[in-house]
Amino acid sequence: MLGIISGSAMLPAIGRDIERSAGTPWGAPSSPVWRTRLAGGEVLELARHGEGRSLAPHRINYRANVHALVEAGATALVALHTTGGIDAALAPGDLLVPDQLIDYTWGRETSYAAADAVVHVAFDVPFDAALRARLLTAAREAGCRCHAQGVYGCTQGPRLETVAEIDRMARDGCSVVGMTAMPEAVLARELEIPYASLCLVVNPAAGRGEIDPADMSRIAAASGDQLALLLARCLRGFE
Repeated sequence: MLGIISGSAMLPAIGRDIERSAGTPWGAPSSPVWRTRLAGGEVLELARHGEGRSLAPHRINYRANVHALVEAGATALVALHTTGGIDAALAPGDLLVPDQLIDYTWGRETSYAAADAVVHVAFDVPFDAALRARLLTAAREAGCRCHAQGVYGCTQGPRLETVAEIDRMARDGCSVVGMTAMPEAVLARELEIPYASLCLVVNPAAGRGEIDPADMSRIAAASGDQLALLLARCLRGFE
């Protein structure tokens, strides 16, 4: 079953039942795992920031979240991310399915391995190619304005970035900036679960245009139906 990690942008709450609310060996997840009904079937959904959006990016228990979805039966994970656009081609309201990632975070728990164990996982391609292709096909079918590749730059948060930091990220090749793709992506890789990111651009990054929190919230809130339609298409043929 497809698992969805929702963020500031969430799926419509119609047809949502608790599937799993137990803790994990790594503590409590941000929210229960819900079984959410879409037009194309059902998905498992977890709210990354908690119910009521109470958890800042650097305080999220990423290990518990990923583990809870897998324990509930998720066999692949699509992570919804609200992001700032660095690439001039990305306008607020656009979607992006990134193919690469740069991690600027620090101090987060990035592995399930014990403290005295050394575990290396291949991470040259951080997002699953087949799941990305499925998302892009679904976006075309749903009529969404969706960009097919780009680099997600993950910052520590919770503050937004300075102009100089965004300039640096642009030189590094980042297309969008967000705060939550890491360590989600590498934790899924450790568990051998396909993981892909679906980014909603809600604002221009610092120095790329005016950042209006009201506009950011409006775009995120208005995106639910579009994301639900896209994911319903994505479910076709999914096992």
